[in-house]
Amino acid sequence: MRTWICSFSFVIVVFYTSSSMALVPYVENPLPALSKLHNSSAQFRFADRDLRLAQDWKQLGVAAVVWDAAVVMCVYLELGKVELRGKEAIELGAGTGLVGIVAALLGAKVTITDRQPALDFLSANVNVNVPADLQGSVVVSELSWGEGLERYPAGGFDLVLGADIVYLEDTFVPLLRTLEHLCSDSTVLLLACKIRYKRDTDFLSMLRRRFTVEEVYYDKHRDIHVYKSQKVTPARDL
Repeated sequence: MRTWICSFSFVIVVFYTSSSMALVPYVENPLPALSKLHNSSAQFRFADRDLRLAQDWKQLGVAAVVWDAAVVMCVYLELGKVELRGKEAIELGAGTGLVGIVAALLGAKVTITDRQPALDFLSANVNVNVPADLQGSVVVSELSWGEGLERYPAGGFDLVLGADIVYLEDTFVPLLRTLEHLCSDSTVLLLACKIRYKRDTDFLSMLRRRFTVEEVYYDKHRDIHVYKSQKVTPARDL
């Protein structure tokens, strides 16, 4: 569903997609900063491989374009600050799947998730960009935050990844419920975020009630923060 809002000389579109909502300028000749989102594909080089991610803004909106947070997350993963080889990882709200694909190329076994309407698109990107010998290390799976969590092992992942998934306030509670289910005390949670509004920092405050939160990387050019979190172990009486 699209809601059109006129403001001065701009036309604003609110996109309600399968996984999220975004408010972005929409014009026939988009601003340079947004024009890349309207391209049919986006190209990158990570893990010594050339990657081409299909994009489909017109059909799937924000769920089917590569946002800067995903790129910055991949840059951080390539730095080697977090062990990936042989680790069990899961990506939430994967969209095009760039982060999960790069994690797999760097040696992780990855479950790449999004809501059902995005899965065919996501699977196609995985099939094109993950080589045949690594296809067995990647699973594309449906996950609506807070729903059907019993299908995923409680605390069963070494690494949980999310790029630009913190911006829609209505999703904060089910997202936190999902993170608590997926993470054990030793699980590393990485979130790449652009802090756009007060509600984004409100989410980090909510996260701190159950997780440590440490900023481990900042891309000044793209204004993207990467936060590393782990569950807080409840204090025990002596």
